[in-house]
Amino acid sequence: MSGIKKFLLVVLLCFVAPALASLAVRAASSQPGSWRAADWSSSGILPEAAETSDAAVYVMAARTGGLKGALAVHSWIVTKAAGSQRYNRYDKVGWGSPIRTNAYPADGRWYSNAPEILLALHGDDAARLIPKIEAAVSAYPFAGRGDYTIWPGPNSNSFIAHVLRSVPELDLALPPEAVGRDFRPWGEFVTLSPDWRNLEFSLGGYAGLAVGTLYGIEIRLGGLVFGIDITHPGIKLPGFGRIGMARNAALIS
Repeated sequence: MSGIKKFLLVVLLCFVAPALASLAVRAASSQPGSWRAADWSSSGILPEAAETSDAAVYVMAARTGGLKGALAVHSWIVTKAAGSQRYNRYDKVGWGSPIRTNAYPADGRWYSNAPEILLALHGDDAARLIPKIEAAVSAYPFAGRGDYTIWPGPNSNSFIAHVLRSVPELDLALPPEAVGRDFRPWGEFVTLSPDWRNLEFSLGGYAGLAVGTLYGIEIRLGGLVFGIDITHPGIKLPGFGRIGMARNAALIS
């Protein structure tokens, strides 16, 4: 086969086929008809903030609404200062002033979809990082009205990815189905982590490549990801996300 045919076959097998399969599964499931009909209430997976005096940080994600949920999640970050009796939740949304604080319950469902805890950090480590997280939220460059683009970004996942890059001590990458996490302004083609263990190439979020301990090996195309996780063996497929050994190191007490 010619090089072009081989490339198209790889795209078909690694990106198009899994994405279509995920869309078919989503279409067969029951989903709320609109955002008004969706459940945005607390999922109950976080303890009540007043139950402990320890500081806490959580990174969370849940599937988005409609058929978009076949391919993408919405992510957010939650903090609780030591001694505080409430959480602070930070999201980016697609309307109005996009960066929102406490617009939803800390562990709220997103379009009726229950969230997943991607990282849980408690105690002194959390207390040390909360000021850095809040500084990263405040410094996010796409925080004005109109600074939201559903694809390729900057969107909700671009925002949380920015926070994670700004606070590398969190040692977390958003899941592969967090479409928009690899968005960079055009011209910022290369991102190297401070410890030199993760290297990313991005063509404005339209295509890219990542190699490192957080990502394994990822090929990124149109916001979709095909990859192999080496440190925690697994495979990454468009729509389905990561399949394999759990990354339990992300849960820190």
